[in-house]
Amino acid sequence: MSTEPRAATARSPRLPRDERRAQLLAAALEVFAANGYHGAAMDEIAETAQVSKPVLYQHFPSKRELYLALLDSHLASLTDLMRSALASTDENRERVNAVIRAYYDFIAADDQAHRLVFQSDLVNDAEVAARLETFNRGFAEAIAQVIASDTKLPLVEAQLLGRALAGMAQVSARYWLEKSNDLDIDVAADLVSRLAWRGISRFPKEAGAGNEKA
Repeated sequence: MSTEPRAATARSPRLPRDERRAQLLAAALEVFAANGYHGAAMDEIAETAQVSKPVLYQHFPSKRELYLALLDSHLASLTDLMRSALASTDENRERVNAVIRAYYDFIAADDQAHRLVFQSDLVNDAEVAARLETFNRGFAEAIAQVIASDTKLPLVEAQLLGRALAGMAQVSARYWLEKSNDLDIDVAADLVSRLAWRGISRFPKEAGAGNEKA
């Protein structure tokens, strides 16, 4: 009897369900980041994960469900980073710095995840847009609570500023990623957090009568 291994043995060995799911999500991220949602194929994802298509479909019945699971996973990771940053100190200036730095760390650690979350060709899809809005609203409202606690602004105004600061973190981090070979992450995150804090810290002084000192 021949002892030559069959081609199937080149596939990944049997794994616990959670480990297999993580493996499939990692392969999907690679393929989606390279080809976009519409250009990605389940065949290629299965091949990248070194599993058969039936195994892939056992975990994710469709490409859409796989994409949404991947999106949910990365949004949850980014939300956890933001919450940890906010909980890392009681000093609001340091909180603003920590939140902005957390966003920079997320994009620096895995720019594929960032592209999938914020630059996908599916961002206008209703389900995807709803997930992104939930994340952006939570991010902005968390920052708004910091602003409201340090100012006399009404909550609705603090929420507007929270949205602006969240946008500042996202846009500046994407720009930094393009220039990361020329600009150190510590310098970039510090510049943006100082800009943000100087803007926020003016509000209590401006709102307080007779106090115009910078």
